[in-house]
Amino acid sequence: MEETTFVDLGAGMGRAVLLASELGFNSVAGVELHPMLARIARKNVSLWRAAGRERAPMRIVEGDATEFALPVGPVLVFLFNPFGAAVLRRLLKGWRNTPAKDAPANALDLIYVNNEQEGVLESEQGWTRLFLGKVRRSKADAIADHKIMANQPEGEYASSNWEDCSMWRRE
Repeated sequence: MEETTFVDLGAGMGRAVLLASELGFNSVAGVELHPMLARIARKNVSLWRAAGRERAPMRIVEGDATEFALPVGPVLVFLFNPFGAAVLRRLLKGWRNTPAKDAPANALDLIYVNNEQEGVLESEQGWTRLFLGKVRRSKADAIADHKIMANQPEGEYASSNWEDCSMWRRE
């Protein structure tokens, strides 16, 4: 894993980036379109660094995920359902032109949590699903969701002890 770059597309405030920085990746990047969320993510990265928790270099990129150039080398992309179907299709189309899939050094794997657009990946050629199922949520996730849901109007979202998840590998 130490050669792999972790990329969170739709990074929000950067939580996945922070946690991934502790897991032995070569580097960690978060891409966030919304300027305010990108600013908060950068602040969170600074606080994480100052606390001595960074184990891999981290960066936050403010921009469109579909225009983000994947780094050379093995990449693990993390999606927490950040896009609708049209954007996900555009993202996958852009990746068709990334370095040769035959080169192990350019492996591209995808973790897709809260995978509402799973059908887009199922219909996309060149991807193999490695896992489809439910993943138990951590206590910290449950607490964070409870706080969010306590402040949402009219119960827009629900919470459970698991998340639907899939893992994919580019062939």
